[in-house]
Amino acid sequence: MMVPKQAKKVFSGKIFDIYQWEQEQFDGTFATFEMLKRPNTLQVIPVMGDTILLSDEEQPLKDPFISFFGGRQEPNETPLEGIKREFLEETGMVADEWELYKTYMPISKMEWEVYIYIARGCRKVQDTALESGERITIKPVSFEEFVSFVSSGDFWGKELMIDVMQMQQHSGDIEKFRNTIFGT
Repeated sequence: MMVPKQAKKVFSGKIFDIYQWEQEQFDGTFATFEMLKRPNTLQVIPVMGDTILLSDEEQPLKDPFISFFGGRQEPNETPLEGIKREFLEETGMVADEWELYKTYMPISKMEWEVYIYIARGCRKVQDTALESGERITIKPVSFEEFVSFVSSGDFWGKELMIDVMQMQQHSGDIEKFRNTIFGT
């Protein structure tokens, strides 16, 4: 859901903004509705040959976790421009081919989309440029290990987890997913 045009911003934070508006109810009365807005999240499934790269990451106040590479979309940046920037910063890599795999809108009371891209033909071109609150190690995994990580409760990137768990119920679906990731 998008923040309605008549909504007014009542709070601006570093990540989240809060909007409110008056909404007519079915009985003719009015109630104040509220919604959050935040920058989109950009994530990538990078592929090098038959290997998928995951982020083995630490951040302050969080236990270490395995995740996708990515981050927030900046103002005046397309999702594709943003994920290319994030991937380069976090890995020092670029890719020959980018494909939007899926877009999720995980929370109905928040204007926020999660874009997941597949990057094929990844190669190192520079040193990483990590933020001061990031410690990232590249973790190369097989497709089977990737599926295991994503479908575990510990993976940081829950949007894809449900899809992968459903795919595992049908062997043909997981094979289609493998072919999509590797572009075969």
